[in-house]
Amino acid sequence: MPGLLLRNIFRFVILILLQVLVFNHMNLGGYLNPSIYILFILLLPNNINSSLLLLLGFITGLSVDLFTNTAGLHAGSTVLLAFMRPGIIRLLFGNLEFGPGESPGLNKLGVSGFFRYTLVLVFIHQLALSLLEVFNFHHFLFTLSRAFFSSLLTIFLVMIIVLLTTTRKKH
Repeated sequence: MPGLLLRNIFRFVILILLQVLVFNHMNLGGYLNPSIYILFILLLPNNINSSLLLLLGFITGLSVDLFTNTAGLHAGSTVLLAFMRPGIIRLLFGNLEFGPGESPGLNKLGVSGFFRYTLVLVFIHQLALSLLEVFNFHHFLFTLSRAFFSSLLTIFLVMIIVLLTTTRKKH
């Protein structure tokens, strides 16, 4: 268990640093901003206590907010992501059994399963983040397209990071 805790602390620190030092400065076209820090929430063990999951979602989003001066936008959208995660896992992979400490990563879900899991949760996060940022529905189609394209960019980067950092288990 201490190895799992240390791995998740290391993942948290690296992803937050990458987000605030690299990816927040990768603002494409003035509207697209990838949110790779949510990979921390996506890769947490499946059997994590739901209250702890929500607290970690809040801390993760708040960490980005503190560095970017965004007044809770990331905290709110990441808490929503953490709240939706267990339901999305049940919806997409209802019959799949997870062992203690096992996360919904590539080794458990495969590439296509992890892609579907990431697609749904990243879009929920990006839509919430975009709606919280503009805080109105006057330009809803523009906000929706911004969330869609930011989601595509985030999913692309998350998949690359996961594919490069996951060691495949030998069966």
